[in-house]
Amino acid sequence: MLHTTQLYQHVPETRWPIVYSPRYNITFMGLEKLHPFDAGKWGKVINFLKEEKLLSDSMLVEAREASEEDLLVVHTRRYLNELKRKVLRPLRTQTGGTIMPGSLALSSTALCPSAGGGFHHCSSDRGGGFCAYADITLAIKFLFERVEGISRATIIDLDAHQGNGHERDFMDDKRVYIMDVYNRHIYPGDRFAKQAIRRKVELEWGTEDDEYLDKVERNIEKSLQEHLPDVVVYNAGTDILEGDRLGGLSISPAGIVKRDELVFRMVRGRHVPILMVTSGGYQKRTARIIADSILNLFGLGLIGPESPSISAQNSDTPLLPPAVP
Repeated sequence: MLHTTQLYQHVPETRWPIVYSPRYNITFMGLEKLHPFDAGKWGKVINFLKEEKLLSDSMLVEAREASEEDLLVVHTRRYLNELKRKVLRPLRTQTGGTIMPGSLALSSTALCPSAGGGFHHCSSDRGGGFCAYADITLAIKFLFERVEGISRATIIDLDAHQGNGHERDFMDDKRVYIMDVYNRHIYPGDRFAKQAIRRKVELEWGTEDDEYLDKVERNIEKSLQEHLPDVVVYNAGTDILEGDRLGGLSISPAGIVKRDELVFRMVRGRHVPILMVTSGGYQKRTARIIADSILNLFGLGLIGPESPSISAQNSDTPLLPPAVP
């Protein structure tokens, strides 16, 4: 029997399907100023989209905080008890925002966007890399359990870091195909989790646009040929941006916009809905790049109120001022 949840509810068709809450933005009594990333980038993304007249407050879907019962769909109770719950409320709200898009699939072929999520280093019984809740795993589990016709998923993880959390969670689950493209030299270097990757692309320091985009395109094509899913979760980290000291790659802002366009064109070309979360991104200009990418996708007709897509933006959010991996 399915547990009762507030995360799967009807989303009015009058809403532009973006899930967001001001509670996404992280504040730790000033500690966020020590972080190597923009702790308020989610709100800035939304503000940029408002300035460009893409959306307004009345068009947003308010994200709800994931309850303990929601989290227990994946996490062990022991793990949840170890977390400092009050401080982590923004992350629970972002996690709820990642799960919520599935509710729209109950009544239509469309799934709605969120402006948070992407904690790809967290698995059922452990956190890591600034990630406290396994929102990608949770979103897929909810879809499998609650949405008829969704039984196969693909995770396309293009964050600069290996997504070892969801890899550990889906290690023996053949319904979930994982493609992961990451800097081979940085955190987490999880050899055990790599066994779950069906299509692995390991990059060198300083990889630039042409090589990166070529490898992304070729490997997505092969991934979709090998495993045609009912839904794609796209982890679109912006920590691949040139100058990001944690990602160690050299992709331009235009390269990030082109990457997102590539993914959406290829997946949408097969009529598969997308849940897009932007995961890592540690520079002040990240929010503008994310907004520019969303505007580009909308302008091309690849996302929108009637589009079978989910877009979400987020970061591997630090819980404490981190050491550079």
